[in-house]
Amino acid sequence: MAERRIGIIMNGVTGRMGTNQHLVRSIAAIRADGGVRLANGDRVMPDPVLVGRSRERLEALARAHGIARVSTDLDACLADPKDGLFFDAATTQLRAGLIRSAIAAGKHIYVEKPTADRLEDALDVARRAKAAGIKHGVVQDKLFLPGLRKLKMVIDSGFLGRICSVKGEFGYWVFEGDLQPAQRPSWNYKAAEGGGIILDMLCHWRYVLDNLFGEVEAVSCLGATHIPQRIGEDGRPYAADVDDAAYATFQLRGGVVAHINSSWVTRVRRDDLATFQVDGTHGSAVAGLQRCWTQSRVNTPKPVWNPDIPQPIDFFAGWQEVPATQDYPNGFRAQWEMFLRHLAGEVETFPWDLMAGARGVQLAEAGLRSWRERRWIDLEPLEA
Repeated sequence: MAERRIGIIMNGVTGRMGTNQHLVRSIAAIRADGGVRLANGDRVMPDPVLVGRSRERLEALARAHGIARVSTDLDACLADPKDGLFFDAATTQLRAGLIRSAIAAGKHIYVEKPTADRLEDALDVARRAKAAGIKHGVVQDKLFLPGLRKLKMVIDSGFLGRICSVKGEFGYWVFEGDLQPAQRPSWNYKAAEGGGIILDMLCHWRYVLDNLFGEVEAVSCLGATHIPQRIGEDGRPYAADVDDAAYATFQLRGGVVAHINSSWVTRVRRDDLATFQVDGTHGSAVAGLQRCWTQSRVNTPKPVWNPDIPQPIDFFAGWQEVPATQDYPNGFRAQWEMFLRHLAGEVETFPWDLMAGARGVQLAEAGLRSWRERRWIDLEPLEA
């Protein structure tokens, strides 16, 4: 057995997602377990250099998680031939420019989504990566959630029959910052810093819908800024000038209709922070982040509308939970391991590349346009 080192330039790891999901639960965890084991017995060992603006914060992270290298000079890191992969989880508005620089330096690319805040830039970096012949991937973590993996198994089994519709609910109450501190950073609510729930979440819903139910062909979206003023990290009020909720309907290839509400201004009374109900001719399924339930055609109750008496049917009782038949690792780590295998040559293709990232930006841009113009927007096929 041989250890195969892969040097990774990890930019933006001091942010919430960069620290928790990509560093702690993915790269540091992989390193602690001895790397990613390949079919031939070799192990791929990620060797990251943590990059950011604050050396003090970077060094504290590195000490806490056994990382040897940090840097505040991204250009120098891109020029270093011993690190072949560039990863970015920093600001969306800067991402396309950073990807261009990394491609020009000959690096492979693995980045968070959105890959850009404009479709033009998302397509540009995808085409540059293809022309350069490098390997590239985009984080599409929700496909690896246990609940959605169980749902995918239900769909693939044919249990649902022909799928008619998908109904999604996502979100929770993000505190304004006065009564309690906000759970999300203030940039999420500022147009100048790439905020807005449509740009954030419709990129997610594109890959979820495309991969589970059918390719998105059109969207009708209404955004809203329900809370126009919030309190920032400095304790001062600021204007929230982007959407904090989105109400979107999607037409999918094959005739499936999907509707997903996304909101940072909703209180949760459902099974999870995100739930998806899929109704088909032979059965239905409801999935959250971890769990999934099904109801077959023959087990469907026959309610009668009568508002004059209490509802006699316990609608929850007629559903069966899909059992966990395997271990489900952290979704971010699972995708990291797949991409590292791709870099090592064991996985020939990686389906969630920069063009997949561009399709997410396309849907977000179409959603914003639909809101602005108050009409349906058709999505044209994208060419690499």
